[in-house]
Amino acid sequence: MKKASLISVGAYTPKHILTNFDLEKMVDTSNEWIVKRTGINTRCIAKDEVTSDLATKAALVALQRSGLDKSEIDALICATVTPDYFCMPSTACKIASNLNLNNVTAFDISAACTGFIYLLDIAKSMIESGSKKNVLIVGAEKFSSIIDWSDRSTCVLFGDGAGAGVISARDDNEIIDIHTSSDGSKGDLLITPGCGTVNPASQEVLDKKLNFLHMAGNEVFKVAVQTLTKDVVDILEKNKIASEQVDLFIPHQANLRIIEAVKQRLNFTDEQCVVTVSKYGNTSSASIPMAMNEAYESGRLKQGDLILLDAFGGGFTWGSALLKFGGK
Repeated sequence: MKKASLISVGAYTPKHILTNFDLEKMVDTSNEWIVKRTGINTRCIAKDEVTSDLATKAALVALQRSGLDKSEIDALICATVTPDYFCMPSTACKIASNLNLNNVTAFDISAACTGFIYLLDIAKSMIESGSKKNVLIVGAEKFSSIIDWSDRSTCVLFGDGAGAGVISARDDNEIIDIHTSSDGSKGDLLITPGCGTVNPASQEVLDKKLNFLHMAGNEVFKVAVQTLTKDVVDILEKNKIASEQVDLFIPHQANLRIIEAVKQRLNFTDEQCVVTVSKYGNTSSASIPMAMNEAYESGRLKQGDLILLDAFGGGFTWGSALLKFGGK
């Protein structure tokens, strides 16, 4: 049986950069406070681009690096919580159209910051079942479109961007294992309350700013650290892999304090950890593939490297993945 392998990565970030000093002029905050509490210095903001634009540009990079012709792609899946349209068409369909990919399976998933790990799980199942041979996966977000820029507790955290990968049937460098899970009982701690069936779009919803992201930051932080640590321990123990055997630990880039807490509890070194949150902030489902791309382009991520991924997001959702990178 062929194994599922991540054979390429790619990413795209908008050109406009919003600094902490810019935010000082917008809300009651400071560069010092933002850096101390989050580790973020800058984030990229899409001005004249929508989510599918960001995703398409990241996908093109991943496709080119894969060495495949686009006609060989037989499925395209996009993880996003900031789609182009509320319900249809899917952002994946828009990306496929932009890429001139005809007659391919295309759909979106919504798993917030854990989206890319959920994508890996779905693509792995498609490949190993024999139903697909090459799956293009994209995590893309335009979080600036759902942020209340007068809310200093959330507007400092998020940015826009996209990351992509190609999963193909191969004989080696396989995706070893993936854990995904959820707990919907805590969903109200990180939520966009408006414009769904609970609070349909109305003037009242807009007046109450229910169309924007709402987050109970301290509560989310506590649950995230505990959950991420346990999930990483579980997947390493299940596969009988010690933390020192991992070449790169690439966590979701939400908050430097969360990353540091997990890193210390698991005894990962600075050399093992990929951290990009300072440059891009939290880009939700795009953050892991964007960080992987950064490691690849800097020469840190190499063919055959053992990679550990870990993410936690709204829903709540969480997940981890162990894989050997199959790219060149």
